[in-house]
Parts: sequence; C-alpha cells; structure tokens
Amino acid sequence: MLYHLLFPLADQFSPLNLFRYLTFRTGGAILTAAVISFAFFPSLIRWLRSRQGDGQPIRSDGPETHFKKRGTPTMGGLMILISVTISTLLWTDLTNGYVWVTLLVTIGFGMIGFGDDYLKLTKRNPKGLPGKAKLVGQVAISLAASVLIVGVAAGGHGTALALPFVKDIVLDLGWFFIAVSAFVMVGASNAVNLTDGLDGLAIVPVMIAASCFGLIAYLAGNAIFANYLQIHHVAGTGELAVFCGALVGAGLGFLWFNAPPAMVFMGDTGSLSVGGALGAIAVATKHEIVLAIIGGLFVLETVSVIVQVASFKLTGRRVFRMAPLHHHFEKKGWAEPTVVIRFWIIAVVLALVGLSTLKLR
Repeated sequence: MLYHLLFPLADQFSPLNLFRYLTFRTGGAILTAAVISFAFFPSLIRWLRSRQGDGQPIRSDGPETHFKKRGTPTMGGLMILISVTISTLLWTDLTNGYVWVTLLVTIGFGMIGFGDDYLKLTKRNPKGLPGKAKLVGQVAISLAASVLIVGVAAGGHGTALALPFVKDIVLDLGWFFIAVSAFVMVGASNAVNLTDGLDGLAIVPVMIAASCFGLIAYLAGNAIFANYLQIHHVAGTGELAVFCGALVGAGLGFLWFNAPPAMVFMGDTGSLSVGGALGAIAVATKHEIVLAIIGGLFVLETVSVIVQVASFKLTGRRVFRMAPLHHHFEKKGWAEPTVVIRFWIIAVVLALVGLSTLKLR
C-alpha cells in the first residue's frame, strides 16, 4: 500500500524513491510486524487468558515437566497472522500475484488452525479437529494455491521443478507439479506443527527459514543475481522477500512472549499458517527441495513421528521414548532449554547447508 501511495511521489520528494527498493521495504516490514507484535501481544494474552481459563489442554501422556504449563493460553498465532498480514499489505507491491497467493495460504491454514485450537479449548480435548478434516482443508487450499502459482509464473516454467546443486537440469512435471507443490505446502505446515511442542522451539527455526527464503526470493526474482548464481530466475518472486521480512518481525515479537517460561503458545493457528507460508514461498521460488534442507529440523521431527508410528504398528515396539523427537530427549532427562537451544543450533547448521546450494552448482 505504501509502495503505491508514496513511490509515485518520488519525483516531488526524492527520499520517497527508497520505496522502489526491496531491501528498504523488507526492513520496513520487519520493523512494522515487530512493533505491532510488541504493542498488542500483551493485550491479546490478557484477553486469551480471560477467555481460555485453564489454557491449552496438556497431554496426559506427555513429559511430566509440561504439567506446570497448565493455564498458559494458546492461539498466540493470531497475532502472528495479524502482524504479518498488516505488514505485508503495507509494504509490498499489491499487484504482485505471488504475494496474494502466499497470503491466501497463510490465512487459510491459519483459519484451519484456529478451528482446531478452538475445539481443543471448548471441548477440553487435545485432539481438536479430526485429522482428516484438517488434511482435507489443507489440501484444498494448497491445490488452489498451486494452480494460482502456475498461472502467475511467467516464461512457461510454472510447472518446472529445479534441483539443488545442479544448474542445467530442470524437471518439467506438467500438471503433476500441482500435486507436488500441494504436498510441499501441506507437509511444511504439518512439520512445523509437530515441532511446536516446547517454548520457543518452533518460532526460531521458522525465522531462520524465513530469513533464508527472503534472501532466496530476492535473488531468484532478480535476473542478474539469478544468472550469476545459476539458479532458476522467477520474475516477481523478489516481492516475497518483503513477506519473509514481515514473518521474521512477527516471529521476533512472538518469541519475546514465548521465551521460557512461555506466556502464550503459538497453537495450531500459528504453526499451520507459518509452515504453509514457507511451503508456498518455496514453491513460488522453485526451491521446494531446498526447503527440506533449510527446514531440515522440521523434517527430522516429522520423520521421528512416522518412524515411531510405523515401528509400533509393525512390531509393537517404540524407537523413541516419545515422539516427536524433542520429547524423546526430554524423556532422556534433557532440560527443556537444552533441547530448544541445541535444536536451534541444528536449524542454523541446516540453513547454512541449504544456502550453500545457491552457489555449489
């Protein structure tokens, strides 16, 4: 919005020329989202606490240390959604189709998560929405978003899948790309959701991934940089750097209140939405596989659940003391902050490996 209102006035007032630069608007989006979060999170937390009573239901089979968290309100993801949306609308070029598709996925998945959180609170049941209902909603939104991304893409490469570490091989999947991209969005959303089990555990890797994809979007959207790095140039995706900036700013504000001991939980409202957003950005920038590297921590958490369920059904034995993986280490006696910080370190290392794909080709 500011881009459309102020940049046309640059001829009369030259400092407004700053609004043409993605880097300036990305910085503005970070600050705006952070300020909104810092300013309104305390009021939201008080409101959530007054409405939720005992707060988010605690799993009876979870680590014993979690019972002291009883009464902590959830749905903190609402403020993430609000601050990201407002900041994005203020600082992006609103004629950019990728921005609207990413917002569609973010808000759509957020509404599914909101419904899940609401049922958990009103029914006092940790299960919330039935898994099939959530999955159907996620798939429907992802398929629609995938079709829109293909329609927005220029140059006939909308259904192409780029491979990391190679420069000349691009797989044109045709309309099968719709299914692949929907899988990426749904998978990313649920992977972040599974990771969101300890104070501060999910939001920092989300911010790390958003920072990385902000850089990737900026480079992939610039023909000169894309050609130099020999990555797939996708015109228009540079604007998603501003969205990523908004996500980082909102994450900083949320972390302030989610740091141990958490004053509020993200809830499915936040985890499903930010995970879906990362998936949509990865699809738009043609870095779907790189998302699995940069977001490798989310992948590890998801694989731990799959392995645990498969092993128990096939053999009756559990591989881990508890899944997802972070609970396994809690059961082994690691303190919660130890698990969280070590997982953050893993997320940083994986992000560096993922970013190396930009040059190692």
